[in-house]
Amino acid sequence: MTPFKPEYAGKMNFYLSAVDDMIRHPYDKPSIGLVLCKTQNRIIAEYALRNTATPIGVSEFRHIERLPEQLKSTLPTIEEIEAELSKPVEPSEA
Repeated sequence: MTPFKPEYAGKMNFYLSAVDDMIRHPYDKPSIGLVLCKTQNRIIAEYALRNTATPIGVSEFRHIERLPEQLKSTLPTIEEIEAELSKPVEPSEA
């Protein structure tokens, strides 16, 4: 975990483009990126994201132990995330 850096906006835009091209289905809503950082500087984040057309949010990471119980139960486990990410990906047919 590091503080927010402007280059994270470019990386997230790259990742969202790849997801939209290779994973997103025609019936899916537009992808949204969320950059979780140790800390964020609002001014730096605003400048980094100002001309980005893709929806990207920046937030400070809060430990899951601090989340309300009703939110904890809705989040996937690390194992579920790893299983989803390990599935083979084929380019979508647009």
